[in-house]
Amino acid sequence: MSEYVIEVRYSHLFPGLILDAPADTDDFLVLFGDDSESRAQLLSDDTGRPVLRMGGYMTAKGTVIDERVWTVRERVQRGDRIRLRLGRSLP
Repeated sequence: MSEYVIEVRYSHLFPGLILDAPADTDDFLVLFGDDSESRAQLLSDDTGRPVLRMGGYMTAKGTVIDERVWTVRERVQRGDRIRLRLGRSLP
């Protein structure tokens, strides 16, 4: 498994979910528990706060998830990894 891959046990993201992301890149792949996948980018909003842009994808059951931007409530770096606690998605 590549260090630029995040595994999530669920088929979607939600507020409060913690992601264990690579610290040395802002662009990585998210593999969901139902074997779907999406590209993610860690960015900053206009005020400098971190946000996570998730590309659109289709779940294994055929549900289409549109691209979304998620707020990041907490960002903690430990060595070469960053733990991101998601907030709400932005409209």
